[in-house]
Amino acid sequence: MLMQVESGSEAAAATAAAVLTAPLSLEGGLAAELRPANLVQRVLSLFRNVRPGSDLSHFQLPATFNLPKSQLQLYGEGVYCVGKDYLRRCAKGSDAVERFAAVVGWSISTTRPPIFGFAPYNPVLGETHHVSSGSLHVLLEQVSHRPPVSALHATDDDGEIELVWCQNPIPKFHGTSVEATVKGMRHVKLLKFSENYEIDCPNLLIRLLPAPSVEWSGTVRIVCKESELEAELIYYRSNAFLGLGGDPRCVKGKIFSSRSGEIICEIDGHWDRIVSAKDAKTGKVSVLYDAESAIADLKTPVVRNQEGVSPSESVVVWGEVSDAILKKDWERSSQAKRRVEDTARRLDRERNDKGEVWIPKHFSLSQDKKGSWECSPLEKSVPPAPIIVPS
Repeated sequence: MLMQVESGSEAAAATAAAVLTAPLSLEGGLAAELRPANLVQRVLSLFRNVRPGSDLSHFQLPATFNLPKSQLQLYGEGVYCVGKDYLRRCAKGSDAVERFAAVVGWSISTTRPPIFGFAPYNPVLGETHHVSSGSLHVLLEQVSHRPPVSALHATDDDGEIELVWCQNPIPKFHGTSVEATVKGMRHVKLLKFSENYEIDCPNLLIRLLPAPSVEWSGTVRIVCKESELEAELIYYRSNAFLGLGGDPRCVKGKIFSSRSGEIICEIDGHWDRIVSAKDAKTGKVSVLYDAESAIADLKTPVVRNQEGVSPSESVVVWGEVSDAILKKDWERSSQAKRRVEDTARRLDRERNDKGEVWIPKHFSLSQDKKGSWECSPLEKSVPPAPIIVPS
């Protein structure tokens, strides 16, 4: 199965089982098809025996609570599943401020509507996900399991953009809520301008009481040392009282000079609608980000080259599980999910028994002095993928 060399016929059978599902977009229709009538009660029952403060990184959800896709796919979809290409726009700016504002807009575009009561599969060690969208090629790998660390590398054919993304989500149970702190850094590199933008991520907050909800929250910082510009974005719920009411999809912030602290523009809006930028000097307001053009009516990727799909590909590893979930065959989905997870545990035991250390295939993995994980691609560019987003 996963991470083992297979014969040609076995590999062909595995890739034939690839199941691709619709990306999360403004409508979130995928989960609506699976949502049971008593979802809130079922979610609350999951945490009945979980102690506050517990790390949920390896909490195993029943298949009935899973989206039919891996967390690797969700990370990738934030990059390759878009309507308007905000990433490519970053390399077209005529000056440093325009490029920086475009990077801020792209960062917001990776924010997708979360869905209460559903979570993706926890990727297994060595799992990969490889997709191309036009001239952009995206490759992900689960480079660590304990702790869970995912790495992403994306490059374009024009040699203008490189994206390196390292993610280490740490979900914790707080009694009436679950908060997933997303550690790691995104690096957007505009190669023609020798500019590197460092971007962190908002946290995911799941409220169980008093009113069930799931939302992005916290502060995102974006820094470009070459242009000496910074941005601060705050994701928040407006006009809430005791956790009730309000609008959970607000974002506000500013772009400013790292050297002087001078504010260049103010940012305000809703990440699932319109985000505007107001020039601090002239007062002119422009649209920085339009969610309708970016993340509405997104296209589902398709397999272009069946033979090129790796047995470690997410849509193959979890193919049977996803197929069963989509058909609401819960017994088969649970059995298939258990097989994937049991295989991963068995391979881990075998490595431990042999004294072997897992080495990622596409990335090198390290920790800095503060304990944060860093991932470096082993190859300069990402090759075209066997899975594509239709044009």
